[in-house]
Amino acid sequence: MTVENQYGGGRDHAVTGLGQDPSALGAFCRRLREKRGLDFADYGELHRWSVTDLPGFWSAVQQYLGVPFRTAYRDVLEEERMPGARWFPGVRTNYADGLLADGDPREPALITVREDGTAAPLPLGEFRRQVASLARSLNSLGVGVGDRVAGCLPNGAEAAVAFYAAASIGAVWASVGADHGPDAAAARLAPLAPKVLIAVDGYRHAGVDRDRGPAVAALREAVGPAHTVLVPRLRPTVPPDCLDWRELTAGEAALEPVAVPFDHPLWVLFSSGTTGAPKGLVHSHGGVQLEMYKTLKLHWDLGPGSRVLWATSPSWVIWNLLVSAPLVGATAVLYEGSPTFPDTAGLWRAASAHRVTHFGTSPGFLAACERAGIVPGRLCDLSALRQIIATGSPVPASAHAWVTARVGRHVPLVVISGGTDVVGALVGGAPTVPVVPGEISAPCLGVAVEAWDPHGRRLVNEMGELVVTRPMPSMPVALWGDDSGERHRQAYFAPYPGTWRHGDWITRTERNTVVVHGRSDATLNRNGVRMGSADIYAAVEDLPEILEALVVGAELPDGGYWMPLFVALREGAELDDGLRDRVRRAIRRRASPRHVPDEILAVPAVPHTRTGKKLEVPVKRILMGADPGTVVAPAAVDDPEALEFFVRLAEHRAPRG
Repeated sequence: MTVENQYGGGRDHAVTGLGQDPSALGAFCRRLREKRGLDFADYGELHRWSVTDLPGFWSAVQQYLGVPFRTAYRDVLEEERMPGARWFPGVRTNYADGLLADGDPREPALITVREDGTAAPLPLGEFRRQVASLARSLNSLGVGVGDRVAGCLPNGAEAAVAFYAAASIGAVWASVGADHGPDAAAARLAPLAPKVLIAVDGYRHAGVDRDRGPAVAALREAVGPAHTVLVPRLRPTVPPDCLDWRELTAGEAALEPVAVPFDHPLWVLFSSGTTGAPKGLVHSHGGVQLEMYKTLKLHWDLGPGSRVLWATSPSWVIWNLLVSAPLVGATAVLYEGSPTFPDTAGLWRAASAHRVTHFGTSPGFLAACERAGIVPGRLCDLSALRQIIATGSPVPASAHAWVTARVGRHVPLVVISGGTDVVGALVGGAPTVPVVPGEISAPCLGVAVEAWDPHGRRLVNEMGELVVTRPMPSMPVALWGDDSGERHRQAYFAPYPGTWRHGDWITRTERNTVVVHGRSDATLNRNGVRMGSADIYAAVEDLPEILEALVVGAELPDGGYWMPLFVALREGAELDDGLRDRVRRAIRRRASPRHVPDEILAVPAVPHTRTGKKLEVPVKRILMGADPGTVVAPAAVDDPEALEFFVRLAEHRAPRG
């Protein structure tokens, strides 16, 4: 059977077989056949083995993908339980060891690209030197194993250097983007009591210089670091009570990472914080190493010569994947600034100029490009591009059609879904698996994904809770400050003890593909029939007048159910009776006649988290009468004024029964 593989062009898998594929995944399978006598006909067989024989699979990832452990091991998984699985006991390693792998020191490890198109390559050799110099400087400031180093930085080379320097000396890294307000940043960083804060004095976004001096001063006051390192962008000098980044990274030094235990904390990542204090997710050096090498090599097929671009922020887990690209010999292209300024073509121009092979993005950016009417395949030379990777929210089938028509038939759109919680994807793509528009190609290797009903029964071709039934090395080793482990258990394991509940509604099809319907706590449940909000959005947001939509389902005190749909309109459009009728027909035809909204209301904008997820649950709770101050933290919202519309609406009307 000939299928469209994820790098364009057909491959006849009946002839070549999985082990004959030229990708890193194919090479991995050849090693399994040569060294262990394992032969897999297709990805489905490989995946089943990867979740059946956890020690066999993860030891193969370590041995055959070059994960640099310092010590030998006898056991891979000493105790299989969730939470509390113990991986690779006795192993010592360091995440920064990967920077010492063979590689041309003249080749760029990082390329920082700014809105005006200027670029600053950082060769691997210089990257190592800066990391080593900063590591020595941090040591001289009293930072040691287990101490915390915090960053408030944009998506530039400095953040990557700071992270690797902290990791190399066994310190624990935590970061937020430079756009975070001081209150939001402090809510995340202050509980960690960092010994050093590394911040930027300003940055440029959407064509405007953003002075961060007052915000950094407020953050220092709230966090109380012993030392503050300032990266000067807007001013030639730094205040006398701060240390100058340039001086701390100027020295000659050799990179010599310290060996730490496999489960030693690498970083603390943060949940969105929309409904309470952000959770501090602690991940381990060894667990994240294994996940990154697996994802970047086997799923994304990154290696020497690959270049991956993403417009992201150190606040989002995608940044952690992006700056890990040099570990496998690839180049990370760090886009610093607004992805839509001065227009939506800027990122595509950057991809062309730097011969990007992997273009990371969000469904929202692709939709913005479509609305703008641009044709990237004509505007730019994208011949080096091998795939587009999209995540952040469910991706409609129409996005695949747009990529094929406007970017190029040789470029597949690969959709992934996972999260900060596990530092990567639970479901996604692979080089030998076909892309199916509107679906996600397959569960990721080593991830035992299933859909369950409320009683823990496995579902196929039906919507259920996304669960992971066996442990992964990259699951959090703890939540910060949760000494008893109770918050950790409640967050992920309370509904199904011993099984990870991720919080998404999915359908696992009989073809092994996955459809993500949205967050399970935002499920639309009308008369006992459940539907994910993504199904509504796929129907509504295809209409030319609709810029974006948000739907909630509110349970009423009298037992009724109120389901309003809010739409943000494109410029010049009007929500009249004709458009309302077309919205209802689209939902009835493409989603479900049971889930036609009770009301359709126009809103100025749809509010999101800072990582682009629609605020469905907070909006639902506000409309049901909850105090907005207890429902959502304003600092966690991308546009607080967009949320204020719903607050005013709730004050003037109650949900109708």
